[in-house]
Amino acid sequence: MPDTIAPRFALPDRFGAWFNERGWQPRAHQLDLTETALGGESALLIAPTGGGKTLAGFLASLIELSHKQSRNSDRPALHTLYISPLKALAVDVARNLMTPVEEMGLDIRIETRTGDTPSHTRQRQRKTPPDILLTTPEQLALFIASDHAAEFFADLKCVIIDEIHAIAPSKRGDLLSLGLATLAKWAPACRFIGLSATVHDPSVLQSWLAVRQDAPKLIVAEGGVHADVDILISDERIPWSGHSGRFAVGEVYEQIKAAQMSLVFVNTRSQAELLFQELWNVNEDALPIALHHGSLAREQRQRVEAAMAAGQLKAVVCTSTLDLGIDWGEVDLVIQMGAPKGAARLVQRIGRANHRMDEASRAMLVPTNRFEILECRAAEEAVEAGEIDGEPLRQGALDVLAQHVMGRACGEGFGLEDLFDEVKASAPFANLDWETYERVVDLVATGGYALKTYDRFKRITRRRDGLWSARTRRDQQQHRMNVGAIVEAQHLKVRLASRVGREKAGQATGRPALRAGRTLGEIEEYFISTLTPGDTFLFAGEILRFLGVQDNDCLVMRAPADTNPAIPSYNGGKFPLTQFLAGRVRKMIHDRDNWRALPDQVREWFEIQDLRSTIPAADELLIETFPRGERHFLACYPFEGRLAHQTLGMLLTRRLERMGAKPLGFVASEYAMAVWAMEPMGAVDLQALFAPDLLGDDLEEWLDEAVLMKRHFAHCAQISGLIARRMPGKEKTGRQVTFSTDLIYDVLRSHEPDHILLQAARHDAATGFLDIRRLSDMLVRVQDKIVHKDLEKISPFAVPVMLEVGKEPVHGASLEEAILREAESDLIADAMGVV
Repeated sequence: MPDTIAPRFALPDRFGAWFNERGWQPRAHQLDLTETALGGESALLIAPTGGGKTLAGFLASLIELSHKQSRNSDRPALHTLYISPLKALAVDVARNLMTPVEEMGLDIRIETRTGDTPSHTRQRQRKTPPDILLTTPEQLALFIASDHAAEFFADLKCVIIDEIHAIAPSKRGDLLSLGLATLAKWAPACRFIGLSATVHDPSVLQSWLAVRQDAPKLIVAEGGVHADVDILISDERIPWSGHSGRFAVGEVYEQIKAAQMSLVFVNTRSQAELLFQELWNVNEDALPIALHHGSLAREQRQRVEAAMAAGQLKAVVCTSTLDLGIDWGEVDLVIQMGAPKGAARLVQRIGRANHRMDEASRAMLVPTNRFEILECRAAEEAVEAGEIDGEPLRQGALDVLAQHVMGRACGEGFGLEDLFDEVKASAPFANLDWETYERVVDLVATGGYALKTYDRFKRITRRRDGLWSARTRRDQQQHRMNVGAIVEAQHLKVRLASRVGREKAGQATGRPALRAGRTLGEIEEYFISTLTPGDTFLFAGEILRFLGVQDNDCLVMRAPADTNPAIPSYNGGKFPLTQFLAGRVRKMIHDRDNWRALPDQVREWFEIQDLRSTIPAADELLIETFPRGERHFLACYPFEGRLAHQTLGMLLTRRLERMGAKPLGFVASEYAMAVWAMEPMGAVDLQALFAPDLLGDDLEEWLDEAVLMKRHFAHCAQISGLIARRMPGKEKTGRQVTFSTDLIYDVLRSHEPDHILLQAARHDAATGFLDIRRLSDMLVRVQDKIVHKDLEKISPFAVPVMLEVGKEPVHGASLEEAILREAESDLIADAMGVV
């Protein structure tokens, strides 16, 4: 439990007067954190949205910096470093922080440093640091990899990590934690302040923040009001499958009209493009509605953010780019299109509305299919009960550690034993053993045993003084160009093109030549490779016609609205259903008393499922076998998320093959998994099929053969620096990177199968894409609790997952939905007994 101290501490007169002039009273947690920080202690503040977390984090720094006479004026020094997961959040916080600084007349210099900061500004910041610098995890990693970094940070007094709950459970969190451990060594007097929204287990974040010897103090804000969450149950027919939500667009538009300003969240950039276009199609009132996602040009995102801050917009369709603590004061409604996939994510997004602690945030959830109604209801009940999901402290990624080792070598160098002690001060790496550490350093120094004969993989060397440093200036430069723990797919710039005469005959085709114009944003190379010139697609809220690729530019022109455009696909970006929420959904399905509160369409679906098959208990696994057409199907309903279900499908098909069942394929959704074969599977020993040892030899054999392991290895190779995409003077294409990493992967598998990067890739696959831990928990849970129904026809529960069978990307959302409707009618007639 948090320490409870009566707020005896009082702010200095100048600060107290500023609060009074605004009609405010400092909250207890703001005073508690300020007193703790002024005492030199580290702390973790947990507070709801609108609770003044950010101001609380800075108050002690502002008070210390207001006493100019106590500071060494001969040499400018950085006092406070603020780290945000988003560039936009860093800029927003800097703007908001200037208000008290200017109104109190404080002589404090505040600046930001992100990937968008001009190089001349960065150079000036190195020579004459501001008092407070607001930046991102990647920029800290760049600082650490620069010359004289230890000297630059020597006088650092405070580090503030905002939205710590969003950073910690990721590879970015691993890299940042290592950076904080370095800062703790360089500036022993520095305090570390973590700011977080409400989390399931604060002790996890306390451990992550504890890079000094002392444990951070936990401060939990009291007060706040429950969010006002509603679910929009459309009057239209609710689809069995799909995620577009097109059927509810008219009703969503009415909600936008009635609100002052709305944020309309979706879970993917593809959905954002589609929904924005659909809203404009019904926007008869010409409401100012904007689009915001990470692939749009920075200038366009900034224009949208500025218009929001000025209150000039009615709604913004957005992705997770606006998830975190940016304060849009005019927003009074958050609309979540589709299920949020997690209660914590829902709480975070709800907090964007009425960004004030004592006013209820208002949110509307819009389920896009029948199962999502259950998921939205489960999320709503979890928020009302104050129960949210959370992740345990993760094990630090070894490819990230390799990047950090290289970064430390790019500065003044490191001693092997000293860096080991420093790394172990980082919570994700607290259990790192010396042997593994040495193997990581050897990876950076030689590439590992199988690669050490190649000079290109030798990036650091041991000097005569015993310190390890980068071999060449080129190695330093290459590292700095590739810093970061996020590996994105290869992108092309989307640019409006204009025609400029014709190409010279004989030189090309004689067709009109094109000149690249304004940049609209970036799009994944893979998606563009599926198009041919003349195809249309949605991007940046417009319908564009693809003209061709020129260098690294995708050239387009605007197209008429009557075309049927493709929706860009993006690798990643889809949130998995959390284990916490999945458990609530299972209980909801089993609890028949809950059915009365469900929409008629869903309640009827459950009732006929119970009649035609069965409804399992919350701790049981329902498995159905049935024929359809010339195939035989086995469907199960673990409700463990698409990732775990995909892994289950891959492993089950291998085991079914050995059992002689001749499986032909499988399909997985968030809620179910189905396998099909040419022969009936009703007589299969299901207890043996779903035995926990499925994750033993079957998993190992499959991993050795799986193509996805090459993809995970490619990511690890790039993060570790073994393969660099960006190099001085050039940048590799996605295909060139893939060729290099695939070649190295095959060499290592043959000659060094226990290579440290193969180990890292297997760990990533198990904890990420494969969701092995979650699948393992499920298999143990359902042992001896399998309920089998051998049916003559498909069941109502099987309809949504069966609609996924054979589903391929289709150009145009309306065409895709037409195909789904045609398939639905046939399946529903069998499942629901409709004649």
